[in-house]
Amino acid sequence: MFTTLVKAARLRTLPLSVSGIIIGSALAHFSVSKSTRLLPNILEQTEKNYWIFILAILTTVGLQVLSNFANDYGDGIKGSDKNRIGEARMVAIGAITPKQMKNAVIVTALITLMIALLLIYVSFGRENFGYSVLFFGLGISAIIAAIKYTVGNTAYGYYGLGDLFVFLFFGLLSVVGTNFLYTKNISSIVFLPAISVGLLSTAVLNLNNLRDRIQDKENKKNTLVVKLGKRKAMMYHYSLIAISFLTALSFVLINIKSMFQFLFLIAYIPLIKNCIIVKNNKVPAELDKELKNVALSTFLFAILFSFGNIF
Repeated sequence: MFTTLVKAARLRTLPLSVSGIIIGSALAHFSVSKSTRLLPNILEQTEKNYWIFILAILTTVGLQVLSNFANDYGDGIKGSDKNRIGEARMVAIGAITPKQMKNAVIVTALITLMIALLLIYVSFGRENFGYSVLFFGLGISAIIAAIKYTVGNTAYGYYGLGDLFVFLFFGLLSVVGTNFLYTKNISSIVFLPAISVGLLSTAVLNLNNLRDRIQDKENKKNTLVVKLGKRKAMMYHYSLIAISFLTALSFVLINIKSMFQFLFLIAYIPLIKNCIIVKNNKVPAELDKELKNVALSTFLFAILFSFGNIF
């Protein structure tokens, strides 16, 4: 049972999920380093920031695992994962029952919610009740979104809305929200790298849907790729990667202070290669390995972008 759940958790998706947390945290450090004001107690603040980072990572990992469990359950009971290409789904192949997976979804949701509450308390304490309520609402929304992607009759993944939710939660909320946990402030400039991460995360989903286009169409899972068709979906993919590059570059040029900030360009070498592979692809199944490549490239982007802007 445990081994089956580990497989259902799809650990290869976790580096992508934490990319926004890494950048949001790095930009908080970047903001403090630009400020001339001194923190009242730098040691206490540093220790608090470490806890914010750890709890934010754990919350995001919990949400990603929750999403993967719910996806396995939702597509499994609807029959959308029959004869699927790529990594097997545990409910679809009978390795775990729908009831067992549903219970795993509930337990994971509760654990993630508890970690999120602890994160909110560490960040805002008792002094910022309004912020605590706001982030509690965002946490509940993220949990609902993770579940409703494929679960239920109104699952938004079946109506071409998956891309929008991935962009919002993996990009804007992940980066801007994490940054706010540290700074208690929203800076418009933070939205640029948030857009970059959101678009790259959406590119991973788009690749997944390009791979599964024929099967999804047969199962009436109307992803954005199914709605657009193969050629337009490919153009959309190139646009996601190109715009993500432009927004990241814009942030660096606006805030230039070191040549290290251009390190993120390295991450776009495999991403450009990915665009070429997508353009020349004839067999959808061959796109499966590209999912991992783009996900890891996004994680590499987060690491290099963060390192460049800290040092």
